[in-house]
Amino acid sequence: MAYSLLVVSDYRDSLNAVRPEGRWFVELSRNYGYRISLMTRREGANYLDELEAAGVRIIDWHPESKFGKADRDRIREELHRGEYNIIHLFNNKAIAAGVRAAKGWPGKVVTYRGYTGNIHWWDPGAYLQHLNPRVDLITCVSGAVKESFDRQRFFDDRKTVVVGKGHDPAWYADVEPLDLHRSFDIPADKLVVIILANARRMKGMDYLGTAIRRLPAELPIHFLFVGRGLETTELRVDLADSPYHDEEDYTFTGFREDALSLLAAADISLLPSVKGEGLSKVLLESMFLGRPTIMTDIGGNRGLGIDGETALIVTARDEDALVGAITRLAEDDALRKRLGPAGRAYITEHYRAEQSARELDAAYRRVMQG
Repeated sequence: MAYSLLVVSDYRDSLNAVRPEGRWFVELSRNYGYRISLMTRREGANYLDELEAAGVRIIDWHPESKFGKADRDRIREELHRGEYNIIHLFNNKAIAAGVRAAKGWPGKVVTYRGYTGNIHWWDPGAYLQHLNPRVDLITCVSGAVKESFDRQRFFDDRKTVVVGKGHDPAWYADVEPLDLHRSFDIPADKLVVIILANARRMKGMDYLGTAIRRLPAELPIHFLFVGRGLETTELRVDLADSPYHDEEDYTFTGFREDALSLLAAADISLLPSVKGEGLSKVLLESMFLGRPTIMTDIGGNRGLGIDGETALIVTARDEDALVGAITRLAEDDALRKRLGPAGRAYITEHYRAEQSARELDAAYRRVMQG
C-alpha cells in the first residue's frame, strides 16, 4: 500500500544541509509509491527542483511560530483537505504547530530529532513537542538520539526508531578541490588540517585549543578553521600560546559556500565534538571525500568508523588524545593514504541514501500498522 505523506520542514538552508533529508522523499516518491506534499517556503530554499522532479508537491508555506493560531490552523486545514495518512514534522516550529494541528485528525504524527540532549521528562515544554501523547513515532538520526529518548521516565521506547541520513557518492564525484596553499598563502610544505564547523560549545573548540598548545613544535601543519564564529578570543589566545602562533600556521575563513571544495583539498579533517551530535554531516562529507578523519567517540559518532582502520577515533574532552591523533596523522604519510580510501569505502557501504530511504519506509509502515 502506498501512503500519503505531509512533510513540514524548512529547506531554506545550504544544499549540502538539506539534500540528505530531501533525498528520503525523492526515493520514497519514485521507488516506493508515496504521495508526498512538502510544506516549505520556496524563496531561499534548496533541492526543490529535485523533489518536484520526483513528484513531490511543494506547498509554499512554513510556520512562523510554534504556538500561533494561524500556523496551527494552516496545517490543520491541509491535513483535513489532503487525505493524508502521515504527517512528518522536522523542526521546533513545525513540531509544536503540527502536533496541535493534528488534534482530532485520524492519521499518524511523526517527528524528527537530529541531535542528542535537551529532552527531559520533567520539562513541561517537552510535552508540547516530541513527548506529546499525540506523537506516534519519533525518527532519530542515530542510536544515540534514540537512547536520549528511551531513557526518559514514563517514555514508551517503541515510539522511537533510528533512520539515518545517508548520502549519495555521486554528490561528491564532481567536487573540485580548491588549491588551499595558493588561496590562503599556506606554505607548500605544510599539511592542511581542516576544522569545519559552526561555533557551538558542543563542537569542542576549547579542548582543541588546549591540544594545539600541547602539540610538538616541529609538525608541518596549518590549521584551517572554516565556519561561523570560530575566530574567538579564547582560541586566538590558545594559538598565540602554542608553537603554531605565526600567521602561516593558521587561517580563519569564516562561513564558506564552497566548504566542500576546501574539505576535499585538506590533508586531515578534524571534528573534536564533545556532545550533542546526532549524525555529523561534516564527518560523513569528510569520509565520502576520502579525507583522513579524526573524530571523537561521542554517541552520535558511533558506527561512523573503525578506529585505526577507517578513521582515528579519540576520547571526547581528552586533549592528550587529540594531540596524539594529530601528531600521528601528521607524521605518518602511509596512514593518511590508507585511512582516506578506507573511510570512503566504509561510509559508502553503511551510509547510502537508498538504505536510509528503506529505513524510513519501514518506519512509516510500522507506525501505520501499529
